Amino acid sequence: MTDQEQFLAAASLLLGERGLTCDPELLQPWLTDWRGRFSGQAMALASPATTAEVSALMKLCAKFAVPVVPQGGNSGMSGGATPDESGHAILLSLRRMNAIRRLDPAAREITCEAGVILQTLHEAAAVENLRFPLTLGGKGSATIGGLISTNAGGTQVLRHGSMRAQVLGIEAVLADGSVFDALVPLKKDNRGFDLKQLLIGSEGTLGIVTAATLRLLPALADRAVLWAGLESVTAARSLLLHSEKIAGDALEGFEIMPRHSLAAVLAHVPGSRSPLQGAHEWNVLIELAADAAGADALPNLAQTLLETAFEAGLVEDATIAANDAQAEQFWLLRDEIAPAERALGPAVQHDISVPVARMAEFVAAAVPDVESRFPSTRAVAFGHLGDGNVHFHVLAPAGAVRGEWEATDGKAISAFVHDLVTQWGGSISAEHGIGQLKRDELGRLGDPVQLAMMRAVKHALDPGDLLNPGKLVPPCT
Repeated sequence: MTDQEQFLAAASLLLGERGLTCDPELLQPWLTDWRGRFSGQAMALASPATTAEVSALMKLCAKFAVPVVPQGGNSGMSGGATPDESGHAILLSLRRMNAIRRLDPAAREITCEAGVILQTLHEAAAVENLRFPLTLGGKGSATIGGLISTNAGGTQVLRHGSMRAQVLGIEAVLADGSVFDALVPLKKDNRGFDLKQLLIGSEGTLGIVTAATLRLLPALADRAVLWAGLESVTAARSLLLHSEKIAGDALEGFEIMPRHSLAAVLAHVPGSRSPLQGAHEWNVLIELAADAAGADALPNLAQTLLETAFEAGLVEDATIAANDAQAEQFWLLRDEIAPAERALGPAVQHDISVPVARMAEFVAAAVPDVESRFPSTRAVAFGHLGDGNVHFHVLAPAGAVRGEWEATDGKAISAFVHDLVTQWGGSISAEHGIGQLKRDELGRLGDPVQLAMMRAVKHALDPGDLLNPGKLVPPCT
């Protein structure tokens, strides 16, 4: 038997028929990322059911030098869960590990396995009149392990922080099969490095997250969703500061979208309508939220916020959603921007951040700069202004061929955008991760000291480069 045949025989014996397959038809859906930008090959798909099985499998992989590509819901944006074309790696799916091990309503904590779907977590918390304060458009497929591995963001980061802020404890399997068990949450722990934070956002390159303890919050008793039309993105920055001053901790979300993006959604989504009568250069979606203690005051707070914004000349027009159904319609206009843009034709997408105080200034400068440098393109920025993170998309000229344009002009545009972001002291990846999509750009633009530290940590924990090779950590040049 060859080494590969010996490995597959041992892995099959370990995991059983449900836990390992080499069937090309069963592997095929998981070999391409959901955006269709990266495809690869794998010798098998492993689906362990327990942490002990993950540990034993990793020991086998270490023995036979088999690379491992961990995969959650396969809904990432940067190709971080897609194998290369060699076919030497195995895909490691955590989807069978979907148990909620513990839910403590009094402590407001939940311990769940990596394969738990985000929406399932939300539903489990709601039963106890609690909530998990992170959500995103892919909540029906994104897994907890994947969200931790990419340090996912979402629309509530402004108030509650990214996934990193929600994690109280972690269980993970390392490259040699040893189990890092730090699930018990401690408010204070000064025993050296906070190693769980090292694993969060490491995209499966340092260890395979198998379970986590997460914080929960009291369920929302009420919310108010506001829509405002403004003359400029700098006015949106002023409105954000005003909203923070008036609403304080009740400010849950603050999303911006330009006129072009809203028009694209209205044309794309049947039956949709603008919340305001006239068209405005910029639109802002604001969500205020309160638990039971603050629910009674929320309607007056929302009204006060708008009235004082009008008095200060910050908005041209605005409205408050009359009910929850209308609030969801407002959010649908925000959530459908990316699909609406895809319907218009090719585009290159950038998930960027700069210091919060400079984001509006950056957008105001970068949009005309990109459109001038690359004639007939259109640059649009939308998203989480309050987090200093926008999705900066550049739409191709009319007649551009999808696939060809992204691989040629699109690459030059992305390099230019990333250069701009770096000059402004920002990041080329705010919440979608590096994966394989941005690995080379990180190597080109990253701080040499930080890159050297990343490589040193990777080598220390995974000297054989078995964990998600080719992702996140740029090679030495």
